[in-house]
Amino acid sequence: MMYYDYIIADLRLRADRDLVEAGIRGFRPFAVDVEGEADCTITCVDSIDIKSLCVRRELSTSYVAEADADSSFSRTKEGYLYSIQRRKHGSPMVHFYIDKASGRVITDIKASDNIDVSIMRFGIWVMFGVVLAAHNAIAIHSSTIVARGCGVLFLGESGTGKSTHTRLWRENVPGAKLLNDDSPIIRVTDDGVRVYGSPWSGKTPCYKNESYPIAAFCRLVQAPHNMMLRLSTILAIGAILPSCPPIFAHDEYLQDCICTTLDEAIATIPVFRFECLPNAEAAHKAFLTTIILTGR
Repeated sequence: MMYYDYIIADLRLRADRDLVEAGIRGFRPFAVDVEGEADCTITCVDSIDIKSLCVRRELSTSYVAEADADSSFSRTKEGYLYSIQRRKHGSPMVHFYIDKASGRVITDIKASDNIDVSIMRFGIWVMFGVVLAAHNAIAIHSSTIVARGCGVLFLGESGTGKSTHTRLWRENVPGAKLLNDDSPIIRVTDDGVRVYGSPWSGKTPCYKNESYPIAAFCRLVQAPHNMMLRLSTILAIGAILPSCPPIFAHDEYLQDCICTTLDEAIATIPVFRFECLPNAEAAHKAFLTTIILTGR
């Protein structure tokens, strides 16, 4: 059997099919030669015996807009089960199961005549997120800019201007570049807290196999002025946690992993509340505060 490896956030994901050839183009920059042991393996099978998995509790349900699908995330005896189905009449229910201890994933998406790219991409994101949690890492919903060799993550609810603000940096801060516009990965490493590009970048095709030390986290709030406030530890946790995978929020193990990683991250990385306008002045102020004044 052929295998295909991808290095994401310094973790090795192995699949039994070429994910790029399958239509998930975001994986192309992360493709590497197959070697050594994988941190996560994905195998496509014809069917999964759901009853044998011993589903213990449904943790969450959600609507996946990019696939127009309904999904559920459940705890099983040995791991987690993610089930997702498009709302289109006649669409099959697709399952992704991960054994928590080994990082082995199986999915019955193979049963479909053609692989649904959106379903596959999102299912892998969820399953790999479980692996990330065990390795002091989190996929953070943010738009991430890089300047002077450091990354700044802009957080906020949809529509608050995350992508607009990183665009303003690119237009007004010399050398600034976008790392990821939806789901970069932060990880606590021996070298400090770093942000990594990923194969998941929302509507903006920005897939970069790069990583940088983090200069700051900024939670955006629309306002008639530009003002930055550095947050205390408790407020910092509250500012970042909503941007972590929401479907993991009701599982004690996953949430403990996420909170531990955040606690280690904010011990050294400043977190700001940025009340701002969508203008050049806002970009200059954020750059000055997060990069220049922090000495990054």
